[in-house]
This record gives sequence, structure tokens and C-alpha cells, in this order.
Amino acid sequence: MERYANLGGDSGVVGYEIGDDFVRIQFSDGSIYLYTYASAGANNIEQMKRLAQNGQGLNAFINRHVRKAYARKER
Repeated sequence: MERYANLGGDSGVVGYEIGDDFVRIQFSDGSIYLYTYASAGANNIEQMKRLAQNGQGLNAFINRHVRKAYARKER
């Protein structure tokens, strides 16, 4: 899991892992959610990858666009 840069300073996201067709997100409460092409759509996953790597805007994007579109909660 990569550490999320959190350039805005107020994100609930602390880490992420990127795969070909998924993004795994770790939140500050320790929960980890898996978002996939199948669950959230390819365009959303690709945007989440960009935001994760840029270190800003990921938490807001998740809340606005894919909040409950995860494939599974892992922890």
C-alpha cells in the first residue's frame, strides 16, 4: 500500500494500491475498500488512480461519485 500524500491536509484517505482494473483505498479509521472497473466503472477507477498519485482530491471524489460502488470492504 502506498502512502497517500494528502496535499490538501484534510483527507480521510491514508493509503492506496493501484492495479490494472482496481484501486484499493485505506481510510484513516483503518478500513480498506476495493473499487473495481466492474463495481465503479473504468472511468471512475482511472480518475481515482490519477487523484491517488497526485495526492489530492481522492476523498472528495469518492464521496461525490463512487461512495457505495465498492466491490468489497476488506477491513
